[in-house]
Order: sequence, then structure tokens, then C-alpha cells
Amino acid sequence: MKNLIEKIKKLKEEKNAIILAHSYQNIEVDEVADFVGDSLYLSQKAKDTNADIIVFAGVYFMAQTAKIISPEKKVLLPNTNAGCLMADMIDHEQMLSFKSKYAGLPVVCYINSTAEVKAECDICCTSSNVLRIVKNLNSSQVLFLPDANLGKWVEKKLKNVEVITYDGNCPVHHGVEVKDIELARKKFPAAKILIHPECKPEVSALGDYVGSTSGIMEYVRKSKDKQFVIVTEKGVADRLERDYPDKKFILIKNGMLCESMKLTSLNEILYSLEHEVNEIILDENIRKRSARCIERMLKVSK
Repeated sequence: MKNLIEKIKKLKEEKNAIILAHSYQNIEVDEVADFVGDSLYLSQKAKDTNADIIVFAGVYFMAQTAKIISPEKKVLLPNTNAGCLMADMIDHEQMLSFKSKYAGLPVVCYINSTAEVKAECDICCTSSNVLRIVKNLNSSQVLFLPDANLGKWVEKKLKNVEVITYDGNCPVHHGVEVKDIELARKKFPAAKILIHPECKPEVSALGDYVGSTSGIMEYVRKSKDKQFVIVTEKGVADRLERDYPDKKFILIKNGMLCESMKLTSLNEILYSLEHEVNEIILDENIRKRSARCIERMLKVSK
């Protein structure tokens, strides 16, 4: 693997390329990544980079987002089968149908959506900035898609905003039940339970902390506690175990695995960079329209 890593690093330098990796990726991808983080962080890095090529170790909507905000750059997705089940729950026609039922209300789309869906929305968000984004709209009602769990969590947190949600979810997070949290409390009474807001609202209500992947990692960094139950994708627990060997991390249960996120291998990263294949190509009209909602998000998130 060392030889493979060296080849990738050399190619990056030769081609003025960077590799962006999501925190749910296989942990060995971090060895070649320039930036590792959640969707907001990676979007900001894609916007700011001076690289000519962006290799996105993530899933399709993430690579699309990079292309939307950096159209002059070549964006490569090493494995084109890396999709998102949540993003696939709403297409352009379903988006228009949902929006037409509530004419006049601001539409917020989670970054886990396609360019075609983003093009019909007013502003984008991630789990890191969603509270700020919705609050900044100054509206008593908003439409939110595709993640109903995240939308209802926002509604509960903001209290004075009705969040009308599309019926979508992340199957990995949606599969966590209240009984799983209750069992973890009994088995690990000294542990802090850290939950991603893509979980069901009744699950999120039981956490010591609820936040994005970067938020969960930051909580651990600052915490003096030594034991944590991680209620999100396994990649987060893997990185925490690596970075904080003096602390104990318990994944809430088996099956907290986004299979699409695990598809990208170092060999595929090398191949895509070497041959510059699997490039993200977008219709320019859709790109421009979807760029508006992402640019608004980035402006509010500064």
C-alpha cells in the first residue's frame, strides 16, 4: 500500500490535483487526502482551491457539488457507483410536485440531493449549518428536503419555525431505534452518547450531543470524558479511535455502514487521477441554477 500511496501523491503534485475525502470513507483514503471532513467543510475547500483537478473520495452528489461551485476545474469521482440512497429518494419531478403544494414558501435542500433538485431550491444546507440556514430565512414556515428526520430536528430546536418535510431519510441513521440508545445507556453508563441529526427525532432527543460528523469529532476533541457511544456512520468511529487512542468509542450497533461511501479504494483513486476518467459533467443551465442555492449557503456559513 505504501507504493500505491506514493504514486498517488506524486501524481497529485504533477497534475496540480487535490483529493477531498468524506469522513465516512475507508480510513486508508486519509493517507492521500488533502482534506478530510463533512460536506460543508469539503464544499468550502472545493470552492477555495487553486487546484486544476479535484478527486472526490465521496459519493456522487458531493462530486456534483464540487463541480457546481468550481466549474472551471476537472472533478473526478473514482467510483461512479458511489451514490446516496437519500438523494435518490427525490428526483426533479418529485421535487416540483412537493414544491407546488406549498407555493411561496422558502425551499431548503439538504446537500444530499442532486444538482437537478438543488436547481429548484432557494438555499442549500448541511447538518453543520442547517440551524443557521433555516433561522436566517426569517420565515415561520419552510419546506425542507429530502431528509425528514433532519428537518424535524431543526423544527424542534428552533421552536418558532414550522418545517414541512419531504418523506426521505438516510437508511443508515434511520435504522437506529430508541431501544438501541436505551441499551447503550445501560451497558455504558459512563459514556456520552453522540448522535447525528439524520436519526429519528425520538432518537436524537436521547443524546448527550446531537450534531454533524465534524460536530461530533469536535465534541470528542474538547471533552474530558473517556468513553463515547457513536451514533453515526462507522467511518467517524474509525477516525476517532485512530486520533484519540486514550479514549474508548462504541459504535451504537452493527450495520452503521454506508456501503456507497466504502466503495472508493486507493486503486480507484490512482486510476481516476492517472487517466482523468469519471469526470463530472453537468448541464450548464442546471449548474448555474443549482450554484445559486449553494453560494447562498456558503455566504451564510462564513
